[in-house]
Amino acid sequence: MPAQPARPERRGPETASVMDVPPFRPSLVKAVFRDLTSLHVSRSAAWAAASVTRTVLAEIIDGARRAAAEEARTKLIPGDLLRAIDRNVELEVGTKWYHHSPTFKGLTGVLYDAEGVIVPSRERRGSRRPSAVAGAHRFEAGVRKLLRSRGATAVPVMVRDLDGIASVFLTDLARDAAMVVREGGVKRFGTVALVTPGEPVPPPLLKDPLLALSTRKGDRRTIGRDDVLAATTMQLSGGVRQRALTEAREATRNAPAG
Repeated sequence: MPAQPARPERRGPETASVMDVPPFRPSLVKAVFRDLTSLHVSRSAAWAAASVTRTVLAEIIDGARRAAAEEARTKLIPGDLLRAIDRNVELEVGTKWYHHSPTFKGLTGVLYDAEGVIVPSRERRGSRRPSAVAGAHRFEAGVRKLLRSRGATAVPVMVRDLDGIASVFLTDLARDAAMVVREGGVKRFGTVALVTPGEPVPPPLLKDPLLALSTRKGDRRTIGRDDVLAATTMQLSGGVRQRALTEAREATRNAPAG
């Protein structure tokens, strides 16, 4: 009887490659970009944006998993999301979603209009134009796929929050990438280094060539991979940023440029 071929070893959620589970399709990413800009989005740019969004959500999910494990739970709840963000400021992304989610109500407080008048919750409605909040449901399937890849499950409200954070983050990423194209590079950038007492001060982040970028190559009609990477340096910080950049480069290594 012929020997059965050995099955590939399954890797744990912490060590899975970025290419193993691509939960956010490039076509979905391009749809988000089209809501914000008429610029053409290259295929490599869409792959890069999908990869960066995946990295951010994976980091948040892993932080929530650790919080849940402390209470011997495997299903994630909104409290785990709050603890993950509270413990790692680098994970505080997609903040516009906080005003639309009951999970973050205690963090954001009340909303005020331009004249300083409190806005009742029933009036906090989005515009009729496409927005990250209106389109958040588009990311639910990807969020569930990513949860499974990290060995986690979540209650529906937690899935909704991850869905919304992903949508708002990708929208902000698309807006910054378009700005990089329009301005011919990263024209303005600020950063704050977080240093633990007793630890050496990290080297200046401007040693990263992407942060030092002042000009860009290519036409002013197309958002390319490097434009998305430059936008990533504006949206993220610290270790999360470095992992997102590394994994996006890996994800786009063989992606067509068109």
